[in-house]
Amino acid sequence: MKKRSMRLCAALMTTALLLLAAAPQASAALYWGSSGEQVRQMQRKLRQWGYYDGDVDGVFGQATYNAVVYFQKKNGLTADGVAGSRTLEALGISGSPAQTVAASSGAGISYSSDVELLARLIHGEARGEPYVGMVAVGAVVLNRVRSSRFPNTIAAVIYQAGAFDAVADGQINLTPSEQCRRAARDALNGWDPTGGCLYYYNPATATSKWIWTREVRLNIGAHSFAV
Repeated sequence: MKKRSMRLCAALMTTALLLLAAAPQASAALYWGSSGEQVRQMQRKLRQWGYYDGDVDGVFGQATYNAVVYFQKKNGLTADGVAGSRTLEALGISGSPAQTVAASSGAGISYSSDVELLARLIHGEARGEPYVGMVAVGAVVLNRVRSSRFPNTIAAVIYQAGAFDAVADGQINLTPSEQCRRAARDALNGWDPTGGCLYYYNPATATSKWIWTREVRLNIGAHSFAV
């Protein structure tokens, strides 16, 4: 009886493993910073259909992002610049995109994790600001990732000692609003209202003498954005 039960358990485990192996896997998305053959395939399609006039280089940058948004708007899709399963299907591209992610998104960190962490920072630093100001805070983080003067991942930039008040006072651990998540996605997808700024501060509350020495490029809401 015991041997028969063990055989039954083994059979059930084998069946479960086979079902998992056969189950369809969720398609990954192509987005700003992705690279590889699937990006080239997407660029070829967009170029063939008149949405894209850049190089077919397999790098998802500004021109590719603009083309994806244009395609999405023209085809009734969510115009977020992310080529997820619906956008890829509309382009006639099937399967899970094989992709590598540029350092601007942090190696090994998923897009959804980047969105959530960036959204938590935006919520802690800029909730109550105009929407464009929320995106601008996210853009500053990404500009730092791209700069050789700062760490090269989103998490490392955000958690760099003394970099952001929201980390120091624990507000980074609050649950972000959906608006903050949307702002994070917009920043990750290439919208930079600051034009490349690396710093921001509230001139009404800033106490650091050093931050006042930075060149201010623009003001959005209560924040000054500087280089």
